[in-house]
Amino acid sequence: MTLYSCCLILLLFTCNTAAYGPNQRAQKKGDIILGGLFPIHFGVAAKDQDLKSRPESVECIRYNFRGFRWLQAMIFAIEEINSSPTLLPNMTLGYRIFDTCNTVSKALEATLSFVAQNKIDSLNLDEFCNCSEHIPSTIAVVGATGSGISTAVANLLGLFYIPQVSYASSSRLLSNKNQFKSFLRTIPNDEHQATAMADIIEYFRWNWVGTIAADDDYGRPGIEKFREEAEERDICIDFSELISQYSDEEEIQQVVEVIQNSTARVIVVFSSGPDLEPLIKEIVRRNITGKIWLASEAWASSSLIAMPEFFRVIGSTIGFALKAGQIPGFREFLQKVHPKKSTNNGFAKEFWEETFNCYLPDGSKNSPTSPSFHKGHEEGLGAGNGTSAFRPPCTGDENITSVETPYMDYTHLRISYNVYLAVYSIAHALQDIYTCTPGKGLFTNGSCADIKKVEAWQVLKHLRHLNFTNNMGEQVDFDEFGDLVGNYSIINWHLSPEDGSVVFEEVGHYNVYAKKGERLFINENKILWGGFSKEVPFSNCSRDCLPGTRKGIIEGEPTCCFECVDCPDGEYSDETDASACDKCPEDYWSNENHTSCIPKQIEFLAWTEPFGIALTLFAVLGIFLTSFVLGVFTKFRNTPIVKATNRELSYLLLFSLLCCFSSSLFFIGEPQNWTCRLRQPAFGISFVLCISCILVKTNRVLLVFEAKIPTSLHRKWWGLNLQFLLVFLCTFVQIVICVIWLYTAPPSSYRNHELEDEIIFITCHEGSLMALGFLIGYTCLLAAICFFFAFKSRKLPENFNEAKFITFSMLIFFIVWISFIPAYASTYGKFVSAVEVIAILAASFGLLACIFFNKVYIILFKPSRNTIEEVRCSTAAHAFKVAARATLRRSNVSRKRSNSLGGSTGSTPSSSISSKSNHEDPFPLPASAERQRQQQRGCKQKVSFGSGTVTLSLSFEEPQKNAMANRNAKRRNSLEAQNSDDSLMRHRALLPLQ
Repeated sequence: MTLYSCCLILLLFTCNTAAYGPNQRAQKKGDIILGGLFPIHFGVAAKDQDLKSRPESVECIRYNFRGFRWLQAMIFAIEEINSSPTLLPNMTLGYRIFDTCNTVSKALEATLSFVAQNKIDSLNLDEFCNCSEHIPSTIAVVGATGSGISTAVANLLGLFYIPQVSYASSSRLLSNKNQFKSFLRTIPNDEHQATAMADIIEYFRWNWVGTIAADDDYGRPGIEKFREEAEERDICIDFSELISQYSDEEEIQQVVEVIQNSTARVIVVFSSGPDLEPLIKEIVRRNITGKIWLASEAWASSSLIAMPEFFRVIGSTIGFALKAGQIPGFREFLQKVHPKKSTNNGFAKEFWEETFNCYLPDGSKNSPTSPSFHKGHEEGLGAGNGTSAFRPPCTGDENITSVETPYMDYTHLRISYNVYLAVYSIAHALQDIYTCTPGKGLFTNGSCADIKKVEAWQVLKHLRHLNFTNNMGEQVDFDEFGDLVGNYSIINWHLSPEDGSVVFEEVGHYNVYAKKGERLFINENKILWGGFSKEVPFSNCSRDCLPGTRKGIIEGEPTCCFECVDCPDGEYSDETDASACDKCPEDYWSNENHTSCIPKQIEFLAWTEPFGIALTLFAVLGIFLTSFVLGVFTKFRNTPIVKATNRELSYLLLFSLLCCFSSSLFFIGEPQNWTCRLRQPAFGISFVLCISCILVKTNRVLLVFEAKIPTSLHRKWWGLNLQFLLVFLCTFVQIVICVIWLYTAPPSSYRNHELEDEIIFITCHEGSLMALGFLIGYTCLLAAICFFFAFKSRKLPENFNEAKFITFSMLIFFIVWISFIPAYASTYGKFVSAVEVIAILAASFGLLACIFFNKVYIILFKPSRNTIEEVRCSTAAHAFKVAARATLRRSNVSRKRSNSLGGSTGSTPSSSISSKSNHEDPFPLPASAERQRQQQRGCKQKVSFGSGTVTLSLSFEEPQKNAMANRNAKRRNSLEAQNSDDSLMRHRALLPLQ
């Protein structure tokens, strides 16, 4: 059975060797062998396998100069390590490198040779087989390029735990260590690249894109990750297509139709160059321009796509490139390549022929008569300059630096440096094994592996724990997923003004290590859109919503397709494409354009506004007039008019009016807590004090005149002290109301935002409307009582209480405050204070004018009426009126009684009244003479009744004679008095001057 297995494996190995002749590999012996997989060709020729004969191996076509340079980087690194005195001394590294032709089948074919050799070594068949050309096992593989190819290779190598270090496979699927146990890489994971793509789109404020991905394990996972990132950033995808280099023409046409009809200008492409090339060619043929291509690193610098003839279509490409590295001496090494000198490199011969478009006359399969040559040339896949069907022979003296090919483009070594780093990673893992100290190793009981008999799985173990510093001073260590975290350069395609070639201008970078939001840097000044424009293209489903508007959803459309809706009042947006409008803070309101918030207009009854100024002037006028009246009353305090009006209460009344006018000023200006708590009590107490004074004055005189026989008790009861006590008691009730109000629910300043959106009304919150109602209600109650007494005393002498004027003042008071209630309830803001100020001023002016202006007028302009005689005359006239009415009333009663008894008519009671029925003075004096006579001798009044007119005549002497006159009058009256009315009359006549 063992012999059978040996023969089977040898047969497999033999077949494998036959398929890969000397010209199809680069191979060099060594103590330890490294495998290599590189895309020396871009693909294989399509061939119909009808199976009528034994199938032949497919032919690789379309030479890849960059792939050959990557291969050279591996050879250079191995030779550099072999010549190093410190790294793996006394050890030689060999290599076996195969061409994958950028296909899975060719890569697996090469991988089988690695696995087969390892199985032969594991069976230890040296004693059965004479293997003089024995090649050691491949302990690690560098490669492959595409993620799809690496996925297939990793599945096979993982079965035998052969470490695979890829330099260009970035698919995030390969980070799955459960499936790909032995896979590592020196290129960053695509997950970071997809995030970076979404960040770039967000940076340029694009939200409407299309996506294209290679239909393999590189494109599908990469574009899927991009969709996840785009969704988080509200980026909408208009279309999503899959492509392949093996897609038929109809599929390509369909994808191009989608691109052409799409309104999205930005196209995100996760693909390799060979897979994207057929699509780009069709787009160039149709001349579809104006698109922005966002390229993944697999094709961002691909020589298949970055061609001058394609530039008009894809000149706006922005792509990702790996961070460039430095490989000292690599440039010279590339220039030394020659078919005759590079005996270990079977690919050098084809490279020479493709570079100089010639053939080496040694029976090469790429000679002019070779079918493969004709096929490759007819498809235009070579890099030669010839245009004929046959190539001239090569001389071998051609200068490699005289021809411009991607092979010599060593200005930005990205993938080449990754290859270099992969080789050094394996070498350092072997160095760790070489220098391992027993007891400190990574294996069981701290044991170490034998460097001379090292196995692949042992190298894999050390690779997982690798940590070294590369030639650029950077730390290299694979994470738990076998990845190296790296940064990206962002490049923009420019057209070289010198030779018209496509150059890759670095315009930014993406730092994976930075915190989110600070990873992307782009220098927009370096970007050329379409090769010439500096203006950032527009790629949005809808036009940007300007500040002051927000995005509104359109039913049935993606979220990126929206309409712009104006922000409502009180809300704003200060950025473009705002998803929602923000509410302004409480004390702010949106401006006219809704782009920002401005402080709300603050309104109160200000001193400086016209309305406030007018009310202030009226209040000051009231204070001035009241002060003037008070001054007049003070100056003329001993005159009869002032004395007759109870001057002490008048002073208090005028003081209360001053307080009323002054209290109105507390309602003007910005309300503060102290003004709010002071203004209503000040107004209420002032008015109650005023009304109380009027009430006490009116009631005192009324009681005196209505008393039948005034006694000393009346005089004591209505003394001055008791009058002030009554005023105080009435006012004290109001004070108690105010104190309770301020203690239980004190008013306070209040910023009202609810009345109008754009205005803050600073008002006083009264605390308790019930308390305010009690305050005004009590004032009105006193006013009603005062009105009652004033109306009742309207026929008293005008010198005492001016009943008619007080009645008018109370009517004005009631009209004002009854009108105040609906006005107060229907107004808002500063007009509430204005209404109350107007009410206070109107009521105050009414009281001042009705009660005092008439007296001030007499005092200042009619001094002749401000005399004792005038006052007594007026009083006596009223007394005689009352007595006459009483006499006539008694006469009528007696007459009726006599008539009822049949007796004679009773005689008219005697009195000091002289009656003339319907007779006038036959010789009347002129009016001026009559007034003078009355001033000298007394006064004469006429009292009209229903049945006649009674003329009253009174005579007053000098004050010194008043006592005698009074005694004589009393004596006469005592003799004539028939009832007590006569005595009351005389008392009233003398009352004002007592």
